[in-house]
Amino acid sequence: MSQIDLMGLVRANVKELKAYQVENLDEGTKLHANENPYPPSQELLDKIFQRLDKLELNRYPDPDCRNLKKAIAARTGVLTEQIIIGNGSDELIQYLMQVLCNEGETIAFPDPTFAMYGITAQGLGLKPVSFPLNDNWDFKAGPALEILTEQKARLVFISYPNNPTGNCFSDQEIQQIIEQFEGIVVLDEAYQDFSGKTFLKQMEKHNNLVILRSLSKIGLAGLRVGYGIFPTLLAEQVNKVRLPYNSNTVSQWVATELLNNFTSVQNQIHSILDERNRLMDELSKFPSITVYPSNSNFILFRDSKDGVFNKLKENGILLRNLSSHPRLKNCLRVTIGTKQENDQFLNQLRKVTS
Repeated sequence: MSQIDLMGLVRANVKELKAYQVENLDEGTKLHANENPYPPSQELLDKIFQRLDKLELNRYPDPDCRNLKKAIAARTGVLTEQIIIGNGSDELIQYLMQVLCNEGETIAFPDPTFAMYGITAQGLGLKPVSFPLNDNWDFKAGPALEILTEQKARLVFISYPNNPTGNCFSDQEIQQIIEQFEGIVVLDEAYQDFSGKTFLKQMEKHNNLVILRSLSKIGLAGLRVGYGIFPTLLAEQVNKVRLPYNSNTVSQWVATELLNNFTSVQNQIHSILDERNRLMDELSKFPSITVYPSNSNFILFRDSKDGVFNKLKENGILLRNLSSHPRLKNCLRVTIGTKQENDQFLNQLRKVTS
């Protein structure tokens, strides 16, 4: 029987990593994952069930995702040649690092932000470097550019709106980064459907800009569909490392139908935004809570009382606990749910903070 030292074979930079973990509940109100609380429309569900009989699941999916790319191009006004579909936008983040960085080179991002930028970089043997956000969860381009230049960063990832803070960074500061950074600027617009803000038009003037989007936040989290809009030359290079058939048949078809018939999703987005405004107003009434502005489908807040996360969880309300980050002590992130879910959260929050 063979017994080898398995850990001795694992790369040192991977051993040092902590896996990206999200707590879960078997039942209760789950407001922790930034998902759309509403299911797809009944019309779309009916189409899915009818279509399943005709899908050739014994055949590989379209490797080029042609119909889905056409739907995205129709909504965004870009060329299909600029679009790459990912198994979530996380996959595209990894591809960008693979294509543009040699081992040991640097990628950068603000801090705090989406943890997977740093985790993916470290896993690939790259050097993740951050520049700090100020007390308003924003940054100045000048100091950020100094760090990017000093560290010889190849890529900078900017979440817009930012996760977990929820806000959009200053347009002027981002514009300065795009114009002056001698590398690739990746605008991660996963929550763009809620902010209504984008730098997509800037791609006509600047060839160092990549836009990432996701359908996970607007109803298809279970199907893992993300996409990137690239300069055509860069898209050609990324496609060289993209895994074959990385987007499955069901995901492609459902995503295409959703984008081509977007009215019901847009109505859900309006409901989420209405509830976000209501929830922010209600949270601001709690004496122990500081609420931060949001352009997204979630709200970051800080509660001066200890133990709120665990007390809520014990009562069937799951939020995202961010206290492990030194800048986010006692901070929780609540996803905007349905009115009923939000009321359940508020009722339990009143009980545990009274």
